This record gives sequence, structure tokens and C-alpha cells, in this order.
Amino acid sequence: MSAAIATGSNPPYASHRSTSVQPGLVDRERLLQRLLGARDVPLVVLLAPAGYGKTTLLCQWAQCDARPFRWLEREEVADAVDGLEAPSVLVVDDAHLGDATDACEAVLAALAELPHGSQIALAARREPALPLGRLRAHRGMLELRSADLAMHRGEAAALVSSVGLRLRRPELETLMRRTEGWAAGLYLAALSLRTGRDDGALARFGGDDRMVADYLRDEVLSELAADDLEFVVATSVLDRLSGPVCDAVSGRARSARRLRRLSRSNLLVLPLDHNDESYRYHPLLLDHLRAELRRRDRHAEPELHRLASGWYAQNGDVDAALQHALAAGDVTRGGALLWGAAGAWAARGRNAALESWLDRFTDGEIATTPTLTVTAALSHLANGQGDLVERWAAAARPIAGTAGRGPRTATLELLSAALGRNGVAAMAERAAAAGPFTPPDSPGRAMRCLVVGVGLQLSGEGEKARFELEAGVRHGALAAPALQALCLAQLALLAIDHDDWHAAAAHAERALGHVRRGGLRDYPTMALVHAVSAEVRARRGQIEAATEDAARARLLMARLRDFAPWYEAETRIALARTALRLTDVAGARRLLVKARRFLRRTPDAIVLAQWADEASAAADAFVSSGGVGAAALTTAELRVLQSLPTHLSLREIAAAMRVSENTVKTQAHAIYRKLDASSRSGAVDRARALGLLDVRRAA
Repeated sequence: MSAAIATGSNPPYASHRSTSVQPGLVDRERLLQRLLGARDVPLVVLLAPAGYGKTTLLCQWAQCDARPFRWLEREEVADAVDGLEAPSVLVVDDAHLGDATDACEAVLAALAELPHGSQIALAARREPALPLGRLRAHRGMLELRSADLAMHRGEAAALVSSVGLRLRRPELETLMRRTEGWAAGLYLAALSLRTGRDDGALARFGGDDRMVADYLRDEVLSELAADDLEFVVATSVLDRLSGPVCDAVSGRARSARRLRRLSRSNLLVLPLDHNDESYRYHPLLLDHLRAELRRRDRHAEPELHRLASGWYAQNGDVDAALQHALAAGDVTRGGALLWGAAGAWAARGRNAALESWLDRFTDGEIATTPTLTVTAALSHLANGQGDLVERWAAAARPIAGTAGRGPRTATLELLSAALGRNGVAAMAERAAAAGPFTPPDSPGRAMRCLVVGVGLQLSGEGEKARFELEAGVRHGALAAPALQALCLAQLALLAIDHDDWHAAAAHAERALGHVRRGGLRDYPTMALVHAVSAEVRARRGQIEAATEDAARARLLMARLRDFAPWYEAETRIALARTALRLTDVAGARRLLVKARRFLRRTPDAIVLAQWADEASAAADAFVSSGGVGAAALTTAELRVLQSLPTHLSLREIAAAMRVSENTVKTQAHAIYRKLDASSRSGAVDRARALGLLDVRRAA
């Protein structure tokens, strides 16, 4: 093309490739301001794939800038610099065409002689053979890439509106996500939706739409060598591209080098990091490539997914391996992968992920695939759904039993044992029998210790139980934080039984820490941990914390469904003892009534029956000894009561509690009145008699 001067007018377009977005159609003020504000930068480079509005932006820039703009072929740049008499902008559109070496030399020569106030602007689909790194470092270049040229929401709305299409805000947001602001994609989407609008049109729109597919084929993929085209089609099964996984899927070597080259060609291959290690395809290109893969060979896609699944499994990415196994329709492989992760996920706060993956299989697939059946039972145990544990465990036994004894059948035994339907003694025996078939460092080993330990503890064999539970703490340290927390809660209850409140507090605090750090807060089966923590904290006078723990335990317990009778009873008894400590006698009695209902289903849990009897007796004693007034003590008054046996004055108690002395005096007098005492010492004696204060607590 011969040189053309444009001052406030558009350049000739006869020999330029036309994009879908015409000049002046959309206001790109944000980009124009950057261009107009960088007049002292000698080189401007616009790098983006076809359809990002590079030519449009150059034309709009020419209309806004007072300097003359001259459109040139690349080889004309050096000569054009010699003839410049006033600050000008020399524009080379489609700078990716032609001989790269000649272009590099011509542009570098022109930059060396460029007069102050003039600029060279290059628009290209791939990186020109220029020393871009050096130019960036010396601030000799303004660089606008795809991310800069992508349309914002307002610009996209204007573009869509210009073709007569009206979209609601959520619909526009959806279109923005699909196109990522790619102007050509937005324009073609608007045309397609305008001509074929129905309720599902937007949901169906993608890179396989005819208009978009034609554009991608003509303007993007046509520039690829045949081998590169085969590569991008094969690797379209991947959401994230890297050299090693592309090698495995495509069957080609040196994929990392190829990806780097393709990303620099701006073929809608987008880098995900600054290290040239990870990439992805633009969503519309990805849709198109996947449609092309299915069109070529319907058997190729499942095999490519299997290859990807194998690579991800070998490299420890179970989620990606599962995703590709399911995409391949390989239920057996998916089940094996999920079973391999199930124990760790359920015990490490990832049971929601386990449920999500199970939801992607049908009930029929779960019921006929042993690995999935056992996984489903395990997930429901973590969720406290005893009825579903039994359902899937029963379904798994006939098909799992054919494989002989092993980790899977051992897990089935442990799951059934944990529910304790046949009593706590049978529970311990059954779990112990499964022990030899659980790998030492697996969650199964920690679970075996917990179930055996609980069975022994509630049968009255405390010392044997301690040995098992302490082993469970060790085994669960890395493999199963949830099971470790439950073992610690049981150890805290053992310590309480021996009136060792210091050890009980240490165990309860550790257990609660694992719940918080391990992402286990929403596990219904962590109700016991909160209940035990509440009891310990109430005993230590931490009234607010105990109240919060008890509330959390009740909330989680309400989500249990037909769960283990021993667990339901034990949790309620711990909460009842806490309620008594907080003077909620009515609440304690309600909890004990419910606890006894569960105790009838596990009659050999003699320790639980003893705890329930002791708590009931304490509640009766509280009432018979005239503790009715004490039951009206508020949380704040209970806090003050804990400090009354100490040597602290009311002023010092107020300072420690960070309230006024007058507030503490008012609360102290309320305590005296409710405890029917006339003095501080009388109130302390009365509180001890009612079990609200420890007898051994120093005065």
C-alpha cells in the first residue's frame, strides 16, 4: 500500500483484513487516554489475535490526535522517517505479515532516527521479531495486549446494542464470561442471538456456533501448520495446558516449547503464569476445538480423557484425574480414584468435595461399583447419616466380599461397627477384627483405634480404652484430623471420669483446634468435640465460651440422622452436665430424657448409663437443695460467681472483667439474693453445695 496521510480521517481499508468491529462503533476512551498520554514513547505495539479491534483503535486514535497518521507497509517505515517534517505517527497494521527479519531491521532503524514527538505504531497478531524485553526495560514501548484490548461491560453493552440486541445484566455477564471481552466474539454472539433468540439460546451459545466457528476457522486456525492444528485439537480435552500433560495427551514431545510459541503467536492461547509453564485456550476457541475433535473421531475424545486422567493420577491431582475419568465415561476408573482419596478427604475436611463427586454418579453406578458403594457409605458416616451408611454398606457387602479381605472390606466392617447397632462390646470386637486389614498410615487405622477405644471405654475398660485412643491420636495426626479430634474428645471424657480436669482441658483444647484448623467446623460428627469442650470450659468458669460451644454442639447434633446410639447419648450427657454447670436444670433434664432413649438401644454401655444417672441425681439435688433461685443466674452473674472464691476485691474483679466496679457490685448482690445468701462467703458456700463451684477451689 502506498503511504497515506490521515489527519482526523480514516485510512483506506482496501487491503486491510476487516474485523467484525468497525471503527467508531464503540467508544474506547480508556485506551485512547493511554495512547494520548504516551506521546513521548517512541514505539506503540498492539498485540492481540484477530478480532480484538486493533485497527479500530488505531483509527480512533488518529481521529483524536492532532498529529498526522501515516499507514505504511513495514518495509516503508525507515524511508518514511527521513521525510518527517513534523511530529507524526507511522502506523504498520498487520505487522505480523511478511518477512520477520526485514521487519525487525526496518523498525529498529526507524526507531533510531525517529524525531522527538513522533511515534511508530505496530498492530500485530503475534509478537514481532523485536527486542521487546530491552524496549520494556528502557521504557521505550507502550504495549497493549489482549487483556488491555478486551471490552469492558459498558463497551460490550454498547456493541451488543448496536446490532439491535437487548440483554439483561445477568445475560450480558454470561456473554462476557464466554467471550472474555473479545470484540469479534461479542459481535458474532450478538448477531447469532439476534437471529435465533429463544430461552435457551444464550445457554447454547459457544465456540461451536456457526458464525463463531467460521470466523475462528478463517481468521485464527487457518494460520496454523497442520501439526499445530492436530496438537491444539487433541489437547482441547484439557482445561489447563502444560508441557508434560500435553506430551502425555497428544503423544508429541516438546509440548512446552510448542505452547510457548503458540501463546506468542496470540492464537487465543493464554498464559496463566509468568514462567511459560501453564496456559489455557480462550473459552470460545476451546468450544470450537472440542466440537472439531468430536466431529473428526467420536472414539478419540474418551481415549484422550483417559490419557489425561492417567497423567493427573500419577502426578497427584485427584480432582483433575476424576474429571477426565468421568469425561471418558469410565465409571470403574472414577470409582477407583475416588475410593483412593475418600478416607483422607472425609477425615481432612473435604467431605463436601467427596459428596460433590459422588453426585456425579447415578445411584445405579454407585450400587454396582464396589469402590463407589464403600465411598458413599464412608461419606455418609462423616455426615452423621446412619441410615444411608447402612444402606450403602448393605449394598456393598455382596460385591465387595468377592474380592476377599482387604482395606475396602475392612472399611465396611469399621463403618458398621462405628454405628454400634449391636452394642458397644460388639462394636469393639468387630472393629478390632478389621484392624489387620487397615494400612498403618491410613485413616482406617485411626478409625479402628477410635471405634475400639470407644467400645472399651463405654464398657468400663478405661485403661485399655486409653491405650487405643492414644494410638488413634497418633495415627490420625497426619492421615485423619477428624478422627484424631474424636479420639481426643474421648480422652477428655476419660480424664473427667478421673477428675483430672487439667488433662481434660488439654485434650479438649487440642480436639477443638483440629476442628478449626482442619476445615471440620460443619461436620455434624464434630458435635461431641464441641460438647466436651463446653463441659470443660463451664467447669473452668469460661461461661461465654462454654455457652458458645454448647450452642454449636446442639446445632451440629440436630443434623445427625439415625446415627450411632452411643454417640447420640454421650453427646447429650456431656451437654446436660454443661447445662447443670450453667444452672439450666430444665435444659439438662430435657437432654437426659433424650439421652436415655438412645441408651435403651445400647444397653451394655454401662458407663453412659452411670453418667446419665449421676447427672440426673445432680439435677434432682440442685432442685431439692433450693437451687431454684440459682437457676435464674445470668451468664454475667455466673462469670462473677467464678471469681468470688478468690482473694480479689470487687474492684479487682471488675478490672479483670473490664467492666465497672458498680456493675460487679450489682451482679454480686443479685448472686447473693438468688443463692439466698447474706454475704460473699455465704454465696460461695451455697454455690459449692449446688455444684456451681469446685469444692477444692481456693478461697
